[in-house]
Amino acid sequence: MNDASSPSIAAQLAALPQLSTKALWSLWDRHFPRRPPHPNRPYLISRLAYKLQEAAYGGLPLETRTRLAHIGQRTSKIRAQRTPGVYLAPGTVLLREFEGREYRVTVTPSGQYELNGQTFKSLSAAARHITGTQWSGPAFFGLKA
Repeated sequence: MNDASSPSIAAQLAALPQLSTKALWSLWDRHFPRRPPHPNRPYLISRLAYKLQEAAYGGLPLETRTRLAHIGQRTSKIRAQRTPGVYLAPGTVLLREFEGREYRVTVTPSGQYELNGQTFKSLSAAARHITGTQWSGPAFFGLKA
């Protein structure tokens, strides 16, 4: 929550377009773990605006985010040509030994995957981090042939 010396959320949002790119990146680095691959100024401002509001007022509940994702999948004109993914309950721990080392990946409540304190959006990203090569995450962790 803001104390008396910090500007209101509305003032912070209004100030974003006037900030220098260097100041925007500084603010970005305080709120996000990594920088986007192909940023542009409007993208930075819009994501920072959302993040500031989320920090002040709270984000969407998991149920709402999940519902929106499913609506998007059902109504999108873009059709993925792949089999349905593997769905794992939060708290599920996947174990895999690779090159003599054991790896534990935990499914987070937000549906991401945590490995040694680092969070990945997909099992394939976690498998790629472990092996250094492209892998199907479900295949790497033995969830499909």
